[in-house]
Parts: sequence; C-alpha cells; structure tokens
Amino acid sequence: MKIVVIGGTGLIGSKLVSNLRALDHEAIAASPASGVDTITGEGLAEVLAGTQVVVDVANSPSFEDKAVLEFFQTSGRNLLAAEEKAGVKHHVALSVVGTDRLAESGYFRGKIAQEKLIRESKIPYTIVHSTQFFEFLGGIAQSGTEGNTVRLSPAFVQPIASDDVAAAMAEFTLGAPRNGVVEIAGPERVRLSELVQRYLSKTKDPRTVVPDVHSRYFGAELKDDTLVPGKNPRIGKLDFDAWFALPKPAR
Repeated sequence: MKIVVIGGTGLIGSKLVSNLRALDHEAIAASPASGVDTITGEGLAEVLAGTQVVVDVANSPSFEDKAVLEFFQTSGRNLLAAEEKAGVKHHVALSVVGTDRLAESGYFRGKIAQEKLIRESKIPYTIVHSTQFFEFLGGIAQSGTEGNTVRLSPAFVQPIASDDVAAAMAEFTLGAPRNGVVEIAGPERVRLSELVQRYLSKTKDPRTVVPDVHSRYFGAELKDDTLVPGKNPRIGKLDFDAWFALPKPAR
C-alpha cells in the first residue's frame, strides 16, 4: 500500500515509516521539510494521490493554548478534506490516553478538537490513544522544576517506549479501520512522581521530586486514573528499565 505519514520525520513518525517500509509498503514521510504543509495545504493533493492510508502523528510546534487549538483544527480540516478528495480509505491518528478527561488543559482541548474532526469526517478512522512516552520524562521533570526540586503529581501513569508505540501504530495502520478509539500503554503502572525520581536517579541528576497533588500536567490537575488506560489496552514490551538499557539513540 501507499501510506502517507504526516509528521513522518518526528520521534514516532520516523520509526513508523521504517517499520512500514520493512514490510514492503510505500511509506512517505510527509512534513513541511518535504514540501507537505497541513497548515497551508501546500503539497497535500500531490502527496495523497493514490494513497490508501494516512497516519497523522504530527504535533503542534507551540504548546500555547490558542496556537495548539489553531494548529490541530486547521491541520485537521485541511488534511481530512484533502483525503476525502483523494479517496483515502483509512485515517489513523495518534492521540493521548485521558484526552477526554483533560479539557482543563489547552493542549488537550486541541487534541479533543482534532478527534472531533476525525469522527465527523466521512473517512473510516482509527484513533490510537497512547500513554506518555518514556522519552518525554526529562521534559516532564523540567516542567515541574523549581531550583533543585521537581514538583509533580503522584497520579498513576503507565508509560510506553516509542519503539512500542511505532510497532502498535504499524499494526493499526495495516488493519481495518476501528471507527473508534484503541488504547496502548506500557507494562508497568507507577506514580508519575516516583517514575520521574527513578529517571533522575538513573541519569545522575541531583534534583529531588516532591509529590504534589495540585501540580499541573500541561495545565490540568490529575486524578489517579486520568492518565491510565481502561480495560484491555494493547501493552508494549518494554518497561522503564528495559527502555533505559537501550543505546541512547534508540531511546
């Protein structure tokens, strides 16, 4: 099949493109650098010609509330309209476990808007809700840092390795549209504050994590179950220790 991966040069996109090519599919990594811009619409008609499946793993370049909402709405409208004209048979999008429970966050309001556009389009779809990636632990630590202290929510998370995300995305891309949401998660459920402390200790970082139930995650307060999947998610293979043991470029 010809499969276009929007955001195909990013963390997940690049691994997904490699996985699909290894299975002898024509996987195109589409991004502004390759002349495909979902915000302006440039290059969409050309790249989507003859395409059976589109996978959207692109993320907003800005996390400011208004900019995020505009990115996901504009990109989503342009992409889905171009797919309809091109006769695309399956739209696959990567989103986040707990998105519907995080409307307090500007970022997640953008994701909610993106998912609404997908559901309302005429294109068969699969929305993949993933838990947080291990690769973002450093950024999460930074977001809660005050001097030598890191304040983070003690809510539960079930983080996943990007390799496992890309493997799951390939499987859903090549499968039949679900016309609904599927969830993917890592094998270990742990409190966010404890996990980030483990990460800092492993990386010899002197900062100390302080659990704070009022600490915000992308602008939203968390409950224990906000970021964890429901029943029967697809579980990745790598837990934290296995992921951390990978060579640095792989993680």
